[in-house]
Amino acid sequence: MNQENHKTRKGLLVGYARVSTFDQNPQMQIDALIQEGIDSRHLFEEKTSGSTLNRPKLKEALDFLKAGDILVVWKLDRLGRSLQDLIQIIQELKKREIGFKSLTEGIDTTSPGGMLIFHIFGSLAEFGRELIRERTLAGLESARRQGRKGGRPKSLNDEQRETLKELIEQGRGVSYIARTLNTSRFTIYREKKSLI
Repeated sequence: MNQENHKTRKGLLVGYARVSTFDQNPQMQIDALIQEGIDSRHLFEEKTSGSTLNRPKLKEALDFLKAGDILVVWKLDRLGRSLQDLIQIIQELKKREIGFKSLTEGIDTTSPGGMLIFHIFGSLAEFGRELIRERTLAGLESARRQGRKGGRPKSLNDEQRETLKELIEQGRGVSYIARTLNTSRFTIYREKKSLI
């Protein structure tokens, strides 16, 4: 792509297209972005899974964007790995005074309606996180009331722990103790530390 002088340019439409694998063809996305008015010199094409953190063309596109530009994608899922990732990218663009458009969903953050949709998305993501947190806390509280503690269950019961103490006092080795108690050497090492 031809990197033009950022100081002299006016707001640009910058396109980002991504397909998940090398077998897929991004041409449909590219055609839609060009039809939207994006110059092919300002179009970044990626062939990688959306779940991967390494998206060099997206990074290149984000670095290329300047205040007043608009990042355009064919569909929301082409940009973010998750709803949270998508919201984070959009919020970063907003801070930098860069607009965002998704053609399929008709979202345009340069309009009040488009920003409203993203505020709703952000609120839903926050609501989902809060629900998970509340359920986790309620589950832990319920377990405490029933006398259960959180965390990893004990590897050895009380009888096995008594046998372990006796075998340690007899000077038996870790391998012997592990075989006797039918457990792993790692468990014996861990239990020995807790006895000290």
